[in-house]
Amino acid sequence: MSSPSVRLSQASLLVAATLLVAACADGVPDTGGRSPLPNIVLIVPDDLGRHDVSFHGGEIATPNIDRIAAEGVLIERFYSAPVCSPTRAGLMTGRYPIRFGLMRAVIAPWRDYGMDTSEVTLPEVLARAGYEHRGIFGKWHLGHFDRKYHPLRRGFTEFVGHNTAVDYFTKERVGERDWSHDYESVDEEGYVTDLLADHAVHFIDRHASGESPFFLYVPFSAPHSPLQAKEEDLPRYADLEPLEPPRGWEESTAGRPLAADERRRNGRRVHAAMVHALDEGVGRILDAIDGHGIADNTLVLFFSDNGGSVGIGDNGPYRGAKGSVFEGGTRVAAAARWPAGDVEGGGRIEAPVAYIDVLPTLMGIAGIEDHGGKPLDGVDVGDVLTGESDAGPERDLYSFIAQLDPEREQVSVTEGEWKLAVVGPPLVREGASDVSRTMLFRLDDDPLEQRDVAAGHPDLVARLLEKATEFRALQPPNPVAPFFAGREDFQPPPNWQFGEG
Repeated sequence: MSSPSVRLSQASLLVAATLLVAACADGVPDTGGRSPLPNIVLIVPDDLGRHDVSFHGGEIATPNIDRIAAEGVLIERFYSAPVCSPTRAGLMTGRYPIRFGLMRAVIAPWRDYGMDTSEVTLPEVLARAGYEHRGIFGKWHLGHFDRKYHPLRRGFTEFVGHNTAVDYFTKERVGERDWSHDYESVDEEGYVTDLLADHAVHFIDRHASGESPFFLYVPFSAPHSPLQAKEEDLPRYADLEPLEPPRGWEESTAGRPLAADERRRNGRRVHAAMVHALDEGVGRILDAIDGHGIADNTLVLFFSDNGGSVGIGDNGPYRGAKGSVFEGGTRVAAAARWPAGDVEGGGRIEAPVAYIDVLPTLMGIAGIEDHGGKPLDGVDVGDVLTGESDAGPERDLYSFIAQLDPEREQVSVTEGEWKLAVVGPPLVREGASDVSRTMLFRLDDDPLEQRDVAAGHPDLVARLLEKATEFRALQPPNPVAPFFAGREDFQPPPNWQFGEG
């Protein structure tokens, strides 16, 4: 795949061209003062359902998240991976994480695994463009058993947060505190969502007036489990009723039974209160940007890492949920705002955009033509965000998950408006397709994936099945293990602190 081109609009294009002509010998633009390149703020909540936001008509009020869409653009078809770690790996590298073994499942707390250190990451690329300050405040989830996987070793300059899901009050996971400031374990009081917003705002306060642009990545852990809300927020949604399980929920849970109605009712109410705290945190970040007078030239991109959990997060009428390749698991709430880049005005983007597009798109905005890494799978969709293109790039989109059961894998390929989904044993195994469930949907006519039309299009099914099999074959011999493997008898180190490998 060729390197993505620079796609900026109007005055920004002239600025970027001038910077590139005046580039220093080391490849970093010499601006002679404050950079006209935008600050970049990437906000990624965890397990937020597509209809958990009010801009999609959900029953939880999210006025601050809605501001991003109202003052920018709503991205109607933004696709993430089905679960956490793969989405984070893909947005960090611009590559399908199956290529380096990190798409089958998340990195469980007891897993000695991390994102391949030979992959070039987004903050490393932005550093070359002059983004001196690159902070991450939130859930990393890309490796924690060795410092070589640590955010400060992968291009970030500041880190506050944790590695996997933690108790929102004690910061504990498996009985040990998982909360760090850079490399140091810290006992910091407060509710996790509020603390992450605090540190993000402080980062903006410190760097808003600097001569170089900043990159701020806020992967909120909310509203991921454990389901824990602040006491004062619980009454807001005390009357919510439990959600009906989505169609295809069995694929999302690998056939595991649903929780009882009362448990789902309580879970839904706590989840809603957690979304409220998340929305308030997003509002504080937006207020800090606006308060420093940098909103015009700050790109804010918001999207969930996957769909909401079965019976807890609201994915609307879409099929499936977190943990599935169906639209309910991967088609997430997303919006962007950047007035100086023409990403403004309450617009609506219908073209498909994916998590793997984040790195190449930001490369285009930053004026980086070659990121110095392996070939990218994502593409620069800057012209889609600015409205210069309605159709988006012509390419296939793929998804894959086998988190809970390695004999019940899910693979999908979307070619134009056709989507093939396969559920069964690994497609690379001889005869697997003969015993798998193969479904074909036409998304423009059937976005809810209600009508399987595979029987009427055998040639198309065969062609897409070949593509899906080739994609599945990209997985290397030693991928991340299924989630529960190795959990028995695991004892974490004190405060989850690991040394050099």
